[in-house]
Amino acid sequence: MFIDLRSDTVTFPSQQMREAMCKAEVGDDVFMDDPTVKVLESKAADITGKEAALYVVSGTMGNIAALLSHDIHGFGVMAGRESHIVNYEGGGVSILAGAFCQQINDESGLPLVSDMELTFKADDNVHLASTKLLCLENTHNRRGGMASTVSEMKVCTDWARNKKMFVHLDGARIFNASIACGERVSDYCALVDSVQICLSKGLGAPIGSLICGTRDFIEKARFWRKRIGGGLRQVGIIAAAGIYALDNNIDRIAEDHANAAMVKKMLDDAGIKTLDVARPTNMVYIKIKDASKTNDIISACEEKGVKFTSTAPATYRLVFHLNVCRSEALKAANIIIEEVERIDA
Repeated sequence: MFIDLRSDTVTFPSQQMREAMCKAEVGDDVFMDDPTVKVLESKAADITGKEAALYVVSGTMGNIAALLSHDIHGFGVMAGRESHIVNYEGGGVSILAGAFCQQINDESGLPLVSDMELTFKADDNVHLASTKLLCLENTHNRRGGMASTVSEMKVCTDWARNKKMFVHLDGARIFNASIACGERVSDYCALVDSVQICLSKGLGAPIGSLICGTRDFIEKARFWRKRIGGGLRQVGIIAAAGIYALDNNIDRIAEDHANAAMVKKMLDDAGIKTLDVARPTNMVYIKIKDASKTNDIISACEEKGVKFTSTAPATYRLVFHLNVCRSEALKAANIIIEEVERIDA
């Protein structure tokens, strides 16, 4: 059995979660008569402090359906150069939504007001696609799983409001941010017009995300979900896993953060370079000296039972989750240290 650190999406449902799935009442969700989905959506709306929620199959579908629902066709969408929306969603913001992606520096996890000012395009110039929507990400995957605070996000959202822009939050790992910063999910979500939250990462459900916003916005998103092929039928079976996750797996995310912190310290103490993050969560990024050894280290560690991925030449990402206990995290760290020291000497 591998210690799988490739992502927090590789988790397996617990026996209790499987039992909840087996017992779920179901209906046809396109007809809006699946009772389990209704419970899940209501619970998500309560947690985020929004009026309504919509169940979708993935975070990518959640983000693109939300962006489409902001009527951004022909407009500019401001999003971080390192964001998931820009890098890992197949260009959907342009291909499906017909919007111009105005990429902005987000190396600090959130963009700076000065950079947003330089990127913003007003609607008074016929040569330019005026900026209608700001997209933020919290936690920020490519910035080392960095968590931003409510007050830090508010600087960005206040600026956007002053520009009369809408704001969408890719909150796939917003529960990690909440745990790391000690702040309520609803306080983050109060700053934005729409948010996508993921059930299949730190919360351990096998599938699913939710879009949350006003009732009118969610009705529009329901149309877009159907239009892009996301209409769901007897989906209560998997929605039940999402309910179990929200009820049981939020607080335990702190264990993943603790395991990541332990492994980072072990790597640092061994002289292996890791990315320092202001408010780390469940990720550790490693940098080796010789990029030509990137795949050799991955293969050597996998032979010893530890899986992880390379995000760039000479760079690795380790992601901790509910299927990696303390002893497994310790074992993985020792194997990684041994192989990096042997191969990247």
